[in-house]
Amino acid sequence: MKKKVFIITGEVSGDKHASGVARELMLLNPDVEIEAVGGENLRKAGVKLFHNHDKMGAVGLSPSVIFNHFRLGLKIVNYLKNVFKPDIVLLVDYGAFNLSISKHLKRAGIKTFYFIPPQIWASRKWRLRTVKKNVDKVLTIFPFEGEMYDKEGIDNVYVGHPLVKELPPPADKAEFFKRHGFDPDKKLISIFPGSRAFEIKFLFKIFEKAAKIIGKTRNDVQFAVSHACNLPDNAFKTDLKTIKGENHALLSASDALILASGTVALEAALYKTPMIISYRGPLFFYMVYLIVRSIKKACLVNIITGKDIVPEFLMFDAKAEKIANKIIDILDNEKEKMLQLTGFEETERLLSKKHCVKEAAKIINEELIKKEG
Repeated sequence: MKKKVFIITGEVSGDKHASGVARELMLLNPDVEIEAVGGENLRKAGVKLFHNHDKMGAVGLSPSVIFNHFRLGLKIVNYLKNVFKPDIVLLVDYGAFNLSISKHLKRAGIKTFYFIPPQIWASRKWRLRTVKKNVDKVLTIFPFEGEMYDKEGIDNVYVGHPLVKELPPPADKAEFFKRHGFDPDKKLISIFPGSRAFEIKFLFKIFEKAAKIIGKTRNDVQFAVSHACNLPDNAFKTDLKTIKGENHALLSASDALILASGTVALEAALYKTPMIISYRGPLFFYMVYLIVRSIKKACLVNIITGKDIVPEFLMFDAKAEKIANKIIDILDNEKEKMLQLTGFEETERLLSKKHCVKEAAKIINEELIKKEG
């Protein structure tokens, strides 16, 4: 009898990672039937979309967003219980929605796996109770997550991090410099202020001021700003060069980076590009964060290695002068640079050489075969 898997994603990154799992699963088990809540990546992988998740990434807690998510959740659960009847539901990232829907799946007796689980290790540890009660197996992507789940008696397996295999190769630096008019004799310092409007508001002016301080002290540097694709063309009012839609090339071709906190720091580490990270947001959100956080480090490199590899300038410490001085130190101090490069090597090693989506697909297929027996 044909086995069925249903995948639930809510954002582009989850859709991309899930599509890799779907492809590998179909190679392992050509008879498997897969449907999903997803986007273009899953569709191109040959997965039938029950619902396109384009509008699920809406930010905020407006009544319309809450109602739309609630209505979609009911629609999904009803379809799974009464029509599709999957052998396994694979939840992918998108914690608030997927943890909520896991409760209904549990009540319906549907086996549920979670791939790329919420970062419970970083904040809101009480969500572990929901995972323990409703999720049958967690497929973790960080090597340190297993201990937390083991303590709670939650079935889990480390599959490796998807970025290790998915990240595009480094850009040809000479070609990239030529294409964008950079001076090959100058070092490139790139600024990644984030992709959300409030990040631009709270961070970019600080980063821009840091660039001006650096530029006044030396003439061997040049700057670029990463312009996130989702931001309007006029998002930045600056004299600095902005480059839209080439994040990975910019990360790999730069000599040093000024980054907002997030996955981009992990991408930079895998490209072996020295960096600092800095973050500042609304005071209210920072106070809430202090209440719910479980760790004090913000950079994934520092969290994964358990060491202070990448300098962090957070909230009240996010000052242009401090950022500028540290970037200059990274450019001039070979010891500082080597500390980071050694840390990046350790980070990549700890993330494992496993092929993440292949490992995830193998585990799902083993469960499908077990159900046949």
